[in-house]
Amino acid sequence: MKSFQVNGLQGLSSIHVGESLSNIGAYLPAGVTPIIITDETIKTLYGKNFPDGPVLTIGTGEKIKTLATVETLLRELIRLSCDRTSFILGIGGGIVSDITGFVASVFLRGVDFGFVSTSLLSQVDASVGGKNGVNLDSFKNMVGVFNQPKFVICDIDLLQTLPKTEISNGLAEIVKHGLICDADMLSFLENNRQKALDLDPDIIFRLVADSVAIKSRVVGEDEKEAGKRRILNFGHTIGHAVETLNQTKQTQEKMGLAGHGRAISLGMVAAAMFSQRKKLISPDEVDRITSLLRGLNLPVDLDYRADQIIAAASRDKKKQGSSLHYVFLEAIGTARVEKIPYDEMNDFIRSVFTGS
Repeated sequence: MKSFQVNGLQGLSSIHVGESLSNIGAYLPAGVTPIIITDETIKTLYGKNFPDGPVLTIGTGEKIKTLATVETLLRELIRLSCDRTSFILGIGGGIVSDITGFVASVFLRGVDFGFVSTSLLSQVDASVGGKNGVNLDSFKNMVGVFNQPKFVICDIDLLQTLPKTEISNGLAEIVKHGLICDADMLSFLENNRQKALDLDPDIIFRLVADSVAIKSRVVGEDEKEAGKRRILNFGHTIGHAVETLNQTKQTQEKMGLAGHGRAISLGMVAAAMFSQRKKLISPDEVDRITSLLRGLNLPVDLDYRADQIIAAASRDKKKQGSSLHYVFLEAIGTARVEKIPYDEMNDFIRSVFTGS
């Protein structure tokens, strides 16, 4: 097991990579029965291993990441006579952690909470860093707070029940961490690509631990994303636009692209190409990035309509008037944030998105 810490404004948050759900009792506050929030799938697979306590079950998918779900859970907490000494435990993937953290942060102006992260994407991204929130209409993560969980348990064994597409979704965020902060980690993933896809325990443990090390360090320096933390958004401006479009697609072909990591893969391809256009990285480096993503069973073809991407990206939370903070690669393993006019990004989008 490896442990990492984020010293947030509300206190210390500890992330334990390689710890087990079965040992959750060691991290819960003494004498307090937790209120558990999970989804239907995780309850079916692992409910028998949950600690004692009421279990509140939500659905799955982005469609339930709404204020309506939050309201339902808040009413359940009132029904259970919860108070400020209550502890809320989210057991699940990124959607569960996003909702759990938000519910805990607004109930009675805030009660303590923790996560057991069950998906690769959640372990390396969503559950770490203190971002909690829900979508509003088609606006992704538009309503939320910064608030750190008391702990995050990243149980590597729980990944064995993931569908193959969810493994790839998680690996996309691991690629991102390597691209922005750790060239050696990226090379390690390239050299162990198939083992990563097969969830080899030693390979996945190292990749999760290295990713958590990167994210916890960056968040510790800039918890509320006023500066350095913005580099974690590499690929996310256009990636979130793609993700929004995928949620509205009705055709089976586009439904195959569903998932945060798959959308971020396309966003990273675009960001790499944008970085090349600004003469920061070479065409060979763009090809290297694209080849790795393709080898991880992630999409790389920018076949969406430019006007649709532009419209969806205009809702990005990082927008400031007519400008936004965009993350570019200076080299493999090094990123920088630059404030650019929206028009510059839109011109780039028109030049690379080929869909009709």
